[in-house]
Amino acid sequence: MTAFNDLLVFLDSILGSSPWFPYVLLGTGVFFTLYLKFPQIRYFKHAWKVVTGKYDKKGAEGDTNHFQALATALSGTVGTGNIGGVALALSIGGPAALFWMWMTAFFGMTTKFVEVTMSHKYRVKTEDGTMSGGPMYYMDRRLNMKWLAVLFAVATVISSFGTGSLPQINNIAVSMHDSFGIDHMVTGGVLAILLALVILGGIKRIAYITSRVVPAMSILYIIGALGVIFYNIENLVPSFVSVFAEAFTGSAATGGFVGAAFAYAFTKGVNRGLFSNEAGQGSAPIAHAAAKADNPVSEGMVSILEPFIDTIIICTLTGMVILSSGAWHQKYENVFQRSDMEILKGTYSQQNEQDFAEISSYLNGQPSKVEDFDGEIIVREGIAVTGDFTILNSRSFAENVVFLLPGDHVYNGKLKVIGGQLKNDEIIVRGDSLIHSAALTTKAFTQGYFGEYGKYIVTIGLLLFAFSTAIAWSYYGDRAMTYLLGAKSVMPYRVIYVAGFFWASYADTSLIWTLAAVAIVVMTLPNLFGILLLRKEMKETVGDYWVKFNKENDTK
Repeated sequence: MTAFNDLLVFLDSILGSSPWFPYVLLGTGVFFTLYLKFPQIRYFKHAWKVVTGKYDKKGAEGDTNHFQALATALSGTVGTGNIGGVALALSIGGPAALFWMWMTAFFGMTTKFVEVTMSHKYRVKTEDGTMSGGPMYYMDRRLNMKWLAVLFAVATVISSFGTGSLPQINNIAVSMHDSFGIDHMVTGGVLAILLALVILGGIKRIAYITSRVVPAMSILYIIGALGVIFYNIENLVPSFVSVFAEAFTGSAATGGFVGAAFAYAFTKGVNRGLFSNEAGQGSAPIAHAAAKADNPVSEGMVSILEPFIDTIIICTLTGMVILSSGAWHQKYENVFQRSDMEILKGTYSQQNEQDFAEISSYLNGQPSKVEDFDGEIIVREGIAVTGDFTILNSRSFAENVVFLLPGDHVYNGKLKVIGGQLKNDEIIVRGDSLIHSAALTTKAFTQGYFGEYGKYIVTIGLLLFAFSTAIAWSYYGDRAMTYLLGAKSVMPYRVIYVAGFFWASYADTSLIWTLAAVAIVVMTLPNLFGILLLRKEMKETVGDYWVKFNKENDTK
């Protein structure tokens, strides 16, 4: 698994975490925002009217109404990205990362408007009478780029696991274990059965369930978040100030947090923003393609609301909970996952200014003298007694480290380390360090009016958020399989999807997040390329919509 994770980290370094990707993603949103004259602002009020059904027409083809399509798409975006993804971004990039999540959402509102409109315009009716749409259809039917459509559809299937199935259940299982002590495999097994029962019903059952779950889970989560924010109200303004003040400089060191250079804050903020709201990824258009609408632009209007609800509202609440509580720079006892842990050559101290600066440079990818440790560590009663080394975990100095065997039995003997990685897979390493992902959000939610009960709000919210995301992404994947291999391929895909869902419940958290990061970019790039080619048609389609809309309303 370590070797596989290293491969994924490498792929992520040249894709989503590369210097160029955030500029491509944000640049596309900025371009369309200027090209279409800020539709996310001008059409915002109109979008709310459309989603309420004010302009619905009888007889419009489709499988769901506007609200159900929005709820399904939101269930695909409002998931672990809002709970674990925000926490991961802040743990790596600090407060500044939240600013870039906001920017991704603001310009992403326009990107989503474009991709949904074009996908709805070129949707098709399948043999069973249901609608099937998404970027692969406009790539094929309009751009005549079958190869690009196939590439996108394949990437969608991969991403349905990397975005929708694997990280969702992984975070649910971790949270259920931390809150209730439920074994990861038990959580995975029960939810895998429920997932199978839901997705067998197709889009109508999916839309029915998500249209009820999404509002309920959002209200619960918002109440819990406000309980923490108001409890730490004196830290709210400073938290907002830090987000803006450090946006272009990087986040300063504080507590156990060693600081993050601008590149880290920018890249992780944009990357996590994309994982959260999926603007530009091309996933939401698949759900919106099923909506009943006589004009594709009206459904595009509805999609403008997604990044706003997902990132501007829910992710901001999560971010303020984590920042105002101070949990993001505090160290907690936790089990070190191999992919989070590094063993370095030499003894470094967080209290030594020169050592701290050296480690900070190393973690931020800047020139450094830091080297990986190679050799043996002698352990007695769980404590290292020899070895000139330093352990980092979750980008922080690890403290009070103990080495254990399964069953919490202390370890005695020698441990082999190669390239900074512990080679004894059975050894459990526990200590104090920063934490990230859902564990960080869970800890932050306990520092409010609800006290320790706050973690149950996160657990229940994560359960509903993540499970609904997995449901929505199963639909995205089966539409992609329908395009690639026909309806006969859907059932085998669903079986594999559910099996992967179960497996991820007990797999390595960081490995899952890295896989998701790679899958997202592989899906996003073809879609961004496609909508840029359709920029002129998009502008003409929007213009025709308003001419028709104004004519119909003038005659009423």
